[in-house]
Amino acid sequence: MSLEGQWADALLQFERLHLFKLALWAAMSVVAGTGVLALLHLRRAESPLLQHFAIQSMAWGTVDLAIVIAAQRGLALRSYAEAVALDRFLWLNVGLDVGYVAVGATLAISGWVMGRRLGLVGAGLGVIVQGVALAILDLQLTAVVLR
Repeated sequence: MSLEGQWADALLQFERLHLFKLALWAAMSVVAGTGVLALLHLRRAESPLLQHFAIQSMAWGTVDLAIVIAAQRGLALRSYAEAVALDRFLWLNVGLDVGYVAVGATLAISGWVMGRRLGLVGAGLGVIVQGVALAILDLQLTAVVLR
């Protein structure tokens, strides 16, 4: 959907939708991570890969929820200059998201190569999943800002 000819209130609605999606992803990450850790504990199972993947999910989800709470306080109608600033900020975030994926891949590959350290592999996979999800969410909002 294009914002051409639209008012600031349309952009505000897209930002609210973006924060809702991010909050939903964050909550699902926390719940899934907690569930996996609880299941491992209840079954008295040891799986470094699952444990570290779940820890990453919980940690990233918690941080993302904090970001949503902070960002909601700053929501307001934007001028054109502020929309440009948002666009630049989103592209910065997309770049960071790609960096997260690269770091996660490095962790996973290093863990595998350094003697099948599955905890490190699990952590790396967790970072990759979070980075990809955040990139998708950020790219969805960039598709409507100033387009």
